[in-house]
Amino acid sequence: MAGLERTPTGELPVVERVSADAGTGPLVDLPTLYELHYRKLVKLACFYTDDIETAEEVVQDAFVKLLNGNYRIETNPGGYLRSMVLNGARSQLRRRKVRRNHVPEAPRPADAAEVGGVAAAASSEIVAALRTLPDQQTAVLVLRYFLDLSEADIADTLGIARGSVKSHASRGLAKLAAIVPEVAA
Repeated sequence: MAGLERTPTGELPVVERVSADAGTGPLVDLPTLYELHYRKLVKLACFYTDDIETAEEVVQDAFVKLLNGNYRIETNPGGYLRSMVLNGARSQLRRRKVRRNHVPEAPRPADAAEVGGVAAAASSEIVAALRTLPDQQTAVLVLRYFLDLSEADIADTLGIARGSVKSHASRGLAKLAAIVPEVAA
């Protein structure tokens, strides 16, 4: 599949697969998809989980589900993966909350050097303020400013209209500016 051309948004096209045991579903060039999106997906998951090992696990699970699943992805496998990672990271947070109520948390091992920037960002006042916003506003701002996604990609990832992306971004930035005055500058 090395000869596949990218769509105008940079995504890989989807080729339909038909087999007796798997039914119909997408066949995408997973190694290329992995190369294009892995680091950004880990960064996204790390924002939510605040733990590189958990973030990598969430991203790995998303790729495994895409590989083994019978998903129909028509045009944007990258957006679909972002949605899977976002949902997986949120699920990890819910599990962590339940565990925290029942079992004391063990100390975390040191993060890898390559994610030092993510770890530094995770400790900032802005990230702490982001975590106080409603889920949709947080997701829009993280996807826009941490992953540099376009409004169209954010809308596709979250399954909302582009106008809603603008609205969530505007409201989220206003709330952030009230909490962290440097955001308004």
